[in-house]
Amino acid sequence: MLAVSRLRDRASFMRIYDHFMPRLCLYLRGLGSPDAVAEELAQEALLRLWHRAAQYDPQHGAVSTWLFRIGRNLHIDRVRCEQGWVQVLEDAVPASDEDLAHPFSAAEDYAEHARLQRRIQELPAIQARLMRMSYFESKSHQEIADELQMPLGTVKSHLRRAFLRLQGQIRDQP
Repeated sequence: MLAVSRLRDRASFMRIYDHFMPRLCLYLRGLGSPDAVAEELAQEALLRLWHRAAQYDPQHGAVSTWLFRIGRNLHIDRVRCEQGWVQVLEDAVPASDEDLAHPFSAAEDYAEHARLQRRIQELPAIQARLMRMSYFESKSHQEIADELQMPLGTVKSHLRRAFLRLQGQIRDQP
């Protein structure tokens, strides 16, 4: 990445492109982008990496983190442009402490939470544990890896597979 940012080295950029393009497409498809859109967004993310290479600071994180964040932001921007997107009103009243203390104010909310809990329990044990740690305990992937003494990539892979499985179950429901 340093060769790209300092020297504008095209060969180095192409190595980054070849390495990250399929991974970025897979990630964006996992976020819900159709294949063609995921490919378009991945190319746009890599183009932004090329144009903004001088802004990359290895002290702030890995190239992959920076690139995937660009891809995620492009995906979010695209979703916001789609018909049916509802933006939260700026003058909306924030939830009170009492509302936050009772997150399930309606029976439907509780039922949906219970269905999600059931689906997570149906996952393989390690995936279920990692999902609970990540989403319900709000632990970072690195914190989970450290706590369970697992490689970070393994944690991320298990979470990704679990997320895709849950996403498939939700899509398949009537």
